[in-house]
Amino acid sequence: MVNVSRRSLIALGAALPLLGRLDWAEASPAVAAPEVLLNYNESPYGPSPAARQAMQRGIAVSGRYPYPDMYALVEQFARQQGILEEQVAVFAGSMAALRYAVLAFTSETRSLVMATPSYEVPRQAAESCKARVHEVDLNADHAHDLPAMLTVDRQPGLIYLCNPNNPTGTLTPAKAIEQALARKPQGSILLVDEAYIDFSDAPSCVAWVKDHDDLLVLRTFSKIYGLAGARLGLAIGHPQLLEQLAVFGGDNVPAAASLLAARASLADTQLVPARKALNTRLRDETVAWLKNRGFTCTASHSNCFMIDVRRPAEQVIERLGEQGVKIGRVWQNWPQWVRVTVGNADEMQRFREVFAAQVVG
Repeated sequence: MVNVSRRSLIALGAALPLLGRLDWAEASPAVAAPEVLLNYNESPYGPSPAARQAMQRGIAVSGRYPYPDMYALVEQFARQQGILEEQVAVFAGSMAALRYAVLAFTSETRSLVMATPSYEVPRQAAESCKARVHEVDLNADHAHDLPAMLTVDRQPGLIYLCNPNNPTGTLTPAKAIEQALARKPQGSILLVDEAYIDFSDAPSCVAWVKDHDDLLVLRTFSKIYGLAGARLGLAIGHPQLLEQLAVFGGDNVPAAASLLAARASLADTQLVPARKALNTRLRDETVAWLKNRGFTCTASHSNCFMIDVRRPAEQVIERLGEQGVKIGRVWQNWPQWVRVTVGNADEMQRFREVFAAQVVG
């Protein structure tokens, strides 16, 4: 056992400043470049300045339950969309509302119908309650094949449609959704997940809930508003549908800071257009760069797109990850395609550099 006295420790401490002045540059490891996170469809910009200020104010009122701010957010969103307040419900993230919808409207005798590849949370929720899941391939345009989805089960409980779709970023035309709503089996619920709608020019289905009591629409503040960590989403539909979701989590209310940030984000009329334009430019530049090098990409209208890397996609994810660029994940029926989130200008430049070195070259 080595004996270290208090005096020797004091002497060592006195010597440390001298050691710090020695030239250790050759022995010091190089500073690693920051990780580039293009794997979760998060916003690289975070909350807007107005939302950040609102979140600071939210700290001061966190000693109280946030119901007044929740009601104010509902009123604000409903007014902007031209719908009734009772047609809007607030959840701690739209993922929660999506899971509750699957639990509410599917069962061992009522199936879930969805596209593939698409967002996998509905399937996972359905499997947890032993509901049958019908996954229908996207069509040749990588849109939802709604005619096929409507015929795969004569009486499904829930038909899920993500538009723009995650992971492909592709759009299903509003006309096709409108026709599906009219032709679907009576008693089945159509759920349109609009998490990425603000990145596109596509019309929203939100206003349709005024005329359809079998339609649910989900919106989130996680994507274009940059509030993924704040966990705030909305479900829009007939009050009776929303009551069926509330059975599973009606008190699942976000924090006051999150609600105030959402209200500030909705009030900022320049936020969505500015971020949409920036995302579109960076996405299209990157897709054009990839196409010029012989790679096929999905026709994205979102903040993500997919690349056919012409090899097992897991290998590409691993090789880019070793260079600090996180992308992916992989969907089982598209094993050579990988999803990439659109980051900021520096992040997309870094992605291109690493992709060129690890995949192209």
